[in-house]
Amino acid sequence: MVEGRQGSLVSQMRRGTIAFCVMALLREGSRYGFDLVRALGGVDGMVTSEGTIYPLLARLRRDGLVESAWRESPSGPPRRYYELTKSGETSLREFIEEWARFSDAVDGLLRKGRQT
Repeated sequence: MVEGRQGSLVSQMRRGTIAFCVMALLREGSRYGFDLVRALGGVDGMVTSEGTIYPLLARLRRDGLVESAWRESPSGPPRRYYELTKSGETSLREFIEEWARFSDAVDGLLRKGRQT
């Protein structure tokens, strides 16, 4: 596969799942935006930027999936911390169930293709 095309494919897959990856991180506890950028950057294939995360967090907030609150920071200005709402937990749980079904189906097709 051509490298440019591969990068585009990975970018499309990331774009379709990044919101749920952020929500999964928030399921562990509240975090501020740059902390989410660092956490995602530490996962192979999930490199992202503040320019992606902050608009995504704003959309998740508007959709009622996360809520936020300003908190004092021990090392600088106050930070906006985000946490998952009940609606966000439900949405994430539903995604996890669908993702398992979908990824199992794709994996099965890919394995089947290698066996022939």
